[in-house]
Amino acid sequence: MDSIIQTIAVYAIPLIFAITLHEAAHGYVARMFGDDTATQAGRVTLNPIKHIDPVGTLLVPAIILLTSKLLGGAGLLFGWAKPVPVDFGRLRRPKQDMLWVAAAGPGINLVMAIIWAVGLKLMVESGVNETFFVAMAVAGVQVNLMLMALNLLPIPPLDGARIVFSLLPHDLAWKYSKIEPYGMMILIVLLMTGVLGFLVQPMLALGDAIVRLFL
Repeated sequence: MDSIIQTIAVYAIPLIFAITLHEAAHGYVARMFGDDTATQAGRVTLNPIKHIDPVGTLLVPAIILLTSKLLGGAGLLFGWAKPVPVDFGRLRRPKQDMLWVAAAGPGINLVMAIIWAVGLKLMVESGVNETFFVAMAVAGVQVNLMLMALNLLPIPPLDGARIVFSLLPHDLAWKYSKIEPYGMMILIVLLMTGVLGFLVQPMLALGDAIVRLFL
């Protein structure tokens, strides 16, 4: 039980900020490109409370962490915050600007992974021997790289699908968008069969390589 509580404590702060700042980044970039819907809703903020979804941000990740801990595996961390409202029609160039709005979420996760990694390096180099904070920094890198890689998959409603939609010619883009009603079902099946973990590996490796450039 102590081990489980420690695991939750280590992952809590990195996970909450990874998920919530991911959403805030979408709103911030949308505002840059002409849509202030998220700003008006009070969602362009660093306050995690504004973004937390009790189920997606807290319950689901906690269950996955507990299950993976009990089964002795690493598991695939999965979770979500309350989606930031974005009216793509209000963007100055809706289809083109959608790419930057979508990429902002995974982008901020990569930035946070780098920050956690640099913090870890500074702790190690300065002789800090606080096991809890070292473990939290490691968790911060892992959580953010995982969420970055997961969200870049081209499966609606993930950010990778928005990026692909933005890049495709109009006719193909609208045909591709018809997958969205089935996207969550596809994700759940991939998660339960273990295929999702395999699919995120290339992006995880790329993210890890980028983080190492700052160490």
